[in-house]
Amino acid sequence: MDYLQLAVELIIGFAALFIMTKILGKTQFAQITPFDFISALILGEMVGNAIFDEDVTISKVLFAILVWGILIYSIEILSQKAQSMRGFLEGKPNIIIDKGKINYSALKKNKLDLNQLQTLAREKGCFSLHEIEYAILETDGSISVLRKHEYETPTKSELNIPYQPVQLPIAFILDGQLKEENLKEAGFDKSWLKQQLSSRNIQNYSDVLYAEWRGDEEKLYITQY
Repeated sequence: MDYLQLAVELIIGFAALFIMTKILGKTQFAQITPFDFISALILGEMVGNAIFDEDVTISKVLFAILVWGILIYSIEILSQKAQSMRGFLEGKPNIIIDKGKINYSALKKNKLDLNQLQTLAREKGCFSLHEIEYAILETDGSISVLRKHEYETPTKSELNIPYQPVQLPIAFILDGQLKEENLKEAGFDKSWLKQQLSSRNIQNYSDVLYAEWRGDEEKLYITQY
């Protein structure tokens, strides 16, 4: 196969998959349902066939991607509009630990063994299944965990900690580049930021790897290269 033709097919295939994935939404990346997982595999396989099978033209693959994308989009709309179809198309969460007791039948139904359950629990910070009151196996294969009362992390209200407003951190500098729109959104200007940098013997934005602001009572967090 001619290298130029291969490069062209790769570029066209990449562009088609990128556009289709943007149209279909972020669930194609997250693969939150079995259907999303299958559709992502099929889309990749279509482009692979076009690249390595000389009998398959790129025009046919683009047509297949278009038809497959329309099919996926239609099913996504159907699952949004018809609640009765969601369980069939997207799957249903299953309770695998109920009131502290492992539901073995649910594990068996979902082809999940105890070692896999322990791994999923550790990903949620539970190193002992004894700590879990409820565990739900989600449609994407992860689990949601509700710990027993004695193992739950206390909230600030339970500890009577005075209320403080929550501030969303804002990045002012990324990879040495000033994010001027973020600076204005936080209510500051370049002169203020330059003063902050000068106080730490930093003269240029390019010397800063990352700078973040976390609220009026927080200092500017700066990391240099």
